[in-house]
Amino acid sequence: MSRLLLAAIVGIPVAWHLGLTALAYYDADRVGLEPPLKWAAITFAIPLFGFFIYLFERSELDYDPAEDPYRGHNFNIHESRADETVLPSRDDERLTADDLEDE
Repeated sequence: MSRLLLAAIVGIPVAWHLGLTALAYYDADRVGLEPPLKWAAITFAIPLFGFFIYLFERSELDYDPAEDPYRGHNFNIHESRADETVLPSRDDERLTADDLEDE
């Protein structure tokens, strides 16, 4: 096997891996994920998947509860299922079908 081919087979993935690690380190410092060295270590220790772990954690930074469409147990129901009985959760204070029959 030629040295050029070996350098390409080994060098390109290693360069990508080190590049993603450096990107996670500098971006974590920029967006405020503390400590950035932790995110660089995770990205380095778990190749490729560590970078995706970092991206998922980073996406949680911009969560705004005021814009959450599911806050307050509200969610859209398709018209074909609107007449079905709702199953209550533990902290649900809404009326059930049995409560409506008692009235």
